[in-house]
Amino acid sequence: MVDGIDRTILRYLKEDGRMTATALAAKVGLTVAPCHRRLRDLEASGVIRGYRADIDPAAIGLGFEAIVFVTLRQVDRATMSDFEDRVAAIPNIVEAQRLFGSPDYLLRVIAADLPAYQRFYDDQLTSLPAVERLTSTLVMKNLKSNAGPPV
Repeated sequence: MVDGIDRTILRYLKEDGRMTATALAAKVGLTVAPCHRRLRDLEASGVIRGYRADIDPAAIGLGFEAIVFVTLRQVDRATMSDFEDRVAAIPNIVEAQRLFGSPDYLLRVIAADLPAYQRFYDDQLTSLPAVERLTSTLVMKNLKSNAGPPV
């Protein structure tokens, strides 16, 4: 169970995942040992899934973004598993959700530019298993990204 102190720890870590346990303890009003114990417990229980750098795609030449809706020809366990395994292995697909209703999936894809996205679409997306329809929506402006859950 996550209590108020844990939520405060999570809020600070959302802002700065590299914060030391000492700095974190000072912010939440604990000594280092209990703060570190809570942090380890949050990690062990899976509340904190990991730590990673928040990289600006445009800064590394991947400033083009598209949302792709995918409808499969058939929706059975083997087909979905095969599709999901292939999607998970493609680095330019940075988010993927299975949806209720139609379409079946939502993919967030990044690329260098429109021609690069077209090549990716033609070479990668159309070769995914059991795809019946792909519908792309180009992202004009990303207002909020990787915000995580409210804590």
